[in-house]
Amino acid sequence: MSVRTRALARRVRQRPKMNLIRLSFVTALILVCGADAQSPSPQQAQINSPYVASPPHIVDAMLEMANVTSGDTVYDLGCGDGRIVISAAKKYGARGVGIDIDPTRIEEARANARSAGVSEQVNFQVNDLFDADIRNATVVTLYLLPEVNLRLRPRLLRDLKPGTRVVANSFGMGDWKPEKERVIDGLHVYLWTIR
Repeated sequence: MSVRTRALARRVRQRPKMNLIRLSFVTALILVCGADAQSPSPQQAQINSPYVASPPHIVDAMLEMANVTSGDTVYDLGCGDGRIVISAAKKYGARGVGIDIDPTRIEEARANARSAGVSEQVNFQVNDLFDADIRNATVVTLYLLPEVNLRLRPRLLRDLKPGTRVVANSFGMGDWKPEKERVIDGLHVYLWTIR
Protein backbone atom coordinates (compact mmCIF):
# COMPACT_ATOMS: atom_id res chain seq x y z
CA MET A 1 0.00 0.00 0.00
CA SER A 2 1.45 3.40 -0.95
CA VAL A 3 2.20 6.12 1.62
CA ARG A 4 -0.56 8.28 0.10
CA THR A 5 -3.14 5.46 0.36
CA ARG A 6 -2.15 4.68 3.96
CA ALA A 7 -2.49 8.39 4.86
CA LEU A 8 -5.96 8.54 3.31
CA ALA A 9 -7.03 5.37 5.12
CA ARG A 10 -5.69 6.84 8.40
CA ARG A 11 -7.75 10.02 7.86
CA VAL A 12 -10.86 7.90 7.31
CA ARG A 13 -10.31 6.04 10.59
CA GLN A 14 -9.96 9.36 12.41
CA ARG A 15 -13.39 10.56 11.17
CA PRO A 16 -15.98 8.33 12.83
CA LYS A 17 -18.93 10.17 11.25
CA MET A 18 -17.78 9.54 7.67
CA ASN A 19 -20.75 8.22 5.75
CA LEU A 20 -20.88 4.85 4.06
CA ILE A 21 -20.64 6.20 0.51
CA ARG A 22 -17.53 8.23 1.26
CA LEU A 23 -16.04 5.18 2.95
CA SER A 24 -16.88 3.15 -0.15
CA PHE A 25 -15.06 5.75 -2.26
CA VAL A 26 -11.92 5.35 -0.13
CA THR A 27 -12.23 1.57 -0.26
CA ALA A 28 -12.42 1.75 -4.05
CA LEU A 29 -9.31 3.94 -4.03
CA ILE A 30 -7.41 1.37 -2.00
CA LEU A 31 -8.54 -1.43 -4.32
CA VAL A 32 -7.59 0.57 -7.41
CA CYS A 33 -4.20 1.47 -5.98
CA GLY A 34 -3.56 -2.09 -4.79
CA ALA A 35 -1.25 -3.23 -2.08
CA ASP A 36 1.78 -3.21 -4.36
CA ALA A 37 0.84 -0.25 -6.53
CA GLN A 38 3.59 1.05 -8.76
CA SER A 39 3.89 4.04 -11.04
CA PRO A 40 2.08 3.52 -14.33
CA SER A 41 4.09 2.41 -17.31
CA PRO A 42 4.36 4.84 -20.24
CA GLN A 43 1.49 2.98 -21.95
CA GLN A 44 -0.85 3.33 -18.95
CA ALA A 45 -2.89 6.41 -18.19
CA GLN A 46 -2.44 8.04 -14.78
CA ILE A 47 -5.89 7.83 -13.18
CA ASN A 48 -6.34 10.77 -10.82
CA SER A 49 -9.33 9.35 -8.92
CA PRO A 50 -10.95 5.94 -8.80
CA TYR A 51 -14.32 5.57 -10.47
CA VAL A 52 -17.22 5.74 -8.04
CA ALA A 53 -20.59 6.67 -9.56
CA SER A 54 -22.64 9.49 -8.07
CA PRO A 55 -26.06 8.24 -6.92
CA PRO A 56 -28.95 9.53 -9.09
CA HIS A 57 -30.39 11.74 -6.34
CA ILE A 58 -26.97 13.39 -5.89
CA VAL A 59 -26.70 13.96 -9.66
CA ASP A 60 -30.12 15.64 -9.51
CA ALA A 61 -29.06 17.79 -6.55
CA MET A 62 -25.82 18.85 -8.29
CA LEU A 63 -27.67 19.94 -11.44
CA GLU A 64 -30.39 21.71 -9.45
CA MET A 65 -27.83 23.51 -7.30
CA ALA A 66 -26.01 24.69 -10.45
CA ASN A 67 -29.35 25.90 -11.83
CA VAL A 68 -28.70 24.14 -15.16
CA THR A 69 -30.77 25.33 -18.15
CA SER A 70 -31.00 24.53 -21.84
CA GLY A 71 -28.49 27.32 -22.50
CA ASP A 72 -25.73 25.60 -20.48
CA THR A 73 -22.80 23.46 -21.51
CA VAL A 74 -22.08 21.07 -18.64
CA TYR A 75 -18.57 19.59 -18.40
CA ASP A 76 -18.07 16.59 -16.13
CA LEU A 77 -14.39 16.08 -15.30
CA GLY A 78 -13.86 12.40 -14.56
CA CYS A 79 -17.25 11.58 -16.09
CA GLY A 80 -17.20 7.80 -15.64
CA ASP A 81 -20.36 6.36 -17.20
CA GLY A 82 -21.57 9.83 -18.29
CA ARG A 83 -24.58 9.99 -16.01
CA ILE A 84 -24.23 13.68 -15.09
CA VAL A 85 -24.02 15.13 -18.62
CA ILE A 86 -26.64 12.66 -19.85
CA SER A 87 -29.00 13.76 -17.08
CA ALA A 88 -28.30 17.45 -17.84
CA ALA A 89 -29.17 16.84 -21.49
CA LYS A 90 -32.24 14.74 -20.80
CA LYS A 91 -33.81 16.78 -17.98
CA TYR A 92 -32.75 20.31 -18.89
CA GLY A 93 -31.91 20.23 -22.60
CA ALA A 94 -28.32 21.29 -21.85
CA ARG A 95 -25.32 20.32 -23.94
CA GLY A 96 -22.67 18.25 -22.23
CA VAL A 97 -19.05 17.18 -22.44
CA GLY A 98 -17.74 14.27 -20.40
CA ILE A 99 -14.01 13.82 -19.94
CA ASP A 100 -12.42 10.68 -18.56
CA ILE A 101 -8.99 9.12 -18.97
CA ASP A 102 -10.38 5.59 -19.05
CA PRO A 103 -11.43 4.54 -22.61
CA THR A 104 -13.69 1.80 -21.20
CA ARG A 105 -15.69 4.38 -19.24
CA ILE A 106 -15.96 6.63 -22.30
CA GLU A 107 -17.34 3.77 -24.40
CA GLU A 108 -19.83 3.03 -21.62
CA ALA A 109 -20.82 6.72 -21.48
CA ARG A 110 -21.35 6.84 -25.25
CA ALA A 111 -23.53 3.72 -25.10
CA ASN A 112 -25.52 5.24 -22.22
CA ALA A 113 -26.04 8.46 -24.21
CA ARG A 114 -27.34 6.46 -27.19
CA SER A 115 -29.74 4.55 -24.91
CA ALA A 116 -30.97 7.80 -23.38
CA GLY A 117 -31.47 9.39 -26.82
CA VAL A 118 -29.13 12.33 -26.16
CA SER A 119 -26.11 11.45 -28.35
CA GLU A 120 -26.58 14.66 -30.36
CA GLN A 121 -26.36 16.80 -27.22
CA VAL A 122 -23.37 15.21 -25.50
CA ASN A 123 -19.77 14.46 -26.37
CA PHE A 124 -17.39 12.18 -24.49
CA GLN A 125 -13.61 12.50 -24.72
CA VAL A 126 -10.78 10.25 -23.60
CA ASN A 127 -8.50 12.82 -22.02
CA ASP A 128 -6.74 13.75 -18.80
CA LEU A 129 -8.86 16.28 -16.95
CA PHE A 130 -5.75 18.43 -16.47
CA ASP A 131 -5.14 18.60 -20.24
CA ALA A 132 -8.71 18.97 -21.54
CA ASP A 133 -9.95 22.29 -22.92
CA ILE A 134 -12.71 23.37 -20.51
CA ARG A 135 -13.07 27.02 -21.57
CA ASN A 136 -16.54 26.53 -23.13
CA ALA A 137 -18.10 25.20 -19.93
CA THR A 138 -20.83 27.14 -18.18
CA VAL A 139 -21.14 24.43 -15.51
CA VAL A 140 -18.38 22.07 -14.32
CA THR A 141 -19.18 19.02 -12.20
CA LEU A 142 -16.67 17.07 -10.12
CA TYR A 143 -16.54 13.93 -8.02
CA LEU A 144 -12.81 13.75 -7.43
CA LEU A 145 -10.53 13.21 -4.46
CA PRO A 146 -9.75 16.30 -2.34
CA GLU A 147 -6.14 16.57 -3.53
CA VAL A 148 -7.27 16.38 -7.17
CA ASN A 149 -9.82 19.16 -6.55
CA LEU A 150 -7.04 21.30 -5.07
CA ARG A 151 -4.72 20.66 -8.02
CA LEU A 152 -7.54 21.49 -10.42
CA ARG A 153 -8.68 24.67 -8.66
CA PRO A 154 -6.08 27.08 -10.17
CA ARG A 155 -6.98 25.85 -13.64
CA LEU A 156 -10.71 26.34 -13.02
CA LEU A 157 -10.09 29.88 -11.81
CA ARG A 158 -7.81 30.64 -14.78
CA ASP A 159 -9.68 28.96 -17.65
CA LEU A 160 -13.37 29.36 -16.84
CA LYS A 161 -15.36 32.48 -17.67
CA PRO A 162 -16.93 34.58 -14.90
CA GLY A 163 -20.34 33.20 -14.02
CA THR A 164 -19.39 29.57 -14.63
CA ARG A 165 -20.73 27.36 -11.84
CA VAL A 166 -18.61 24.59 -10.32
CA VAL A 167 -20.38 21.83 -8.41
CA ALA A 168 -18.61 19.09 -6.46
CA ASN A 169 -19.88 15.90 -4.90
CA SER A 170 -18.48 15.07 -1.43
CA PHE A 171 -15.19 16.98 -1.46
CA GLY A 172 -14.48 20.70 -1.23
CA MET A 173 -11.68 22.93 -2.46
CA GLY A 174 -9.63 23.73 0.62
CA ASP A 175 -9.86 27.38 1.61
CA TRP A 176 -12.05 28.28 -1.40
CA LYS A 177 -15.32 28.46 0.50
CA PRO A 178 -18.46 27.40 -1.39
CA GLU A 179 -21.37 29.78 -1.88
CA LYS A 180 -23.78 26.97 -1.16
CA GLU A 181 -23.50 23.61 0.51
CA ARG A 182 -26.17 20.95 0.91
CA VAL A 183 -26.01 17.71 2.83
CA ILE A 184 -28.10 14.94 1.30
CA ASP A 185 -28.11 11.54 2.98
CA GLY A 186 -24.79 12.42 4.60
CA LEU A 187 -23.14 13.52 1.34
CA HIS A 188 -22.03 17.10 0.81
CA VAL A 189 -22.69 18.94 -2.45
CA TYR A 190 -20.78 22.19 -2.94
CA LEU A 191 -21.32 25.12 -5.34
CA TRP A 192 -18.91 27.88 -6.37
CA THR A 193 -19.25 30.55 -9.05
CA ILE A 194 -16.23 31.84 -10.98
CA ARG A 195 -15.89 35.60 -10.44
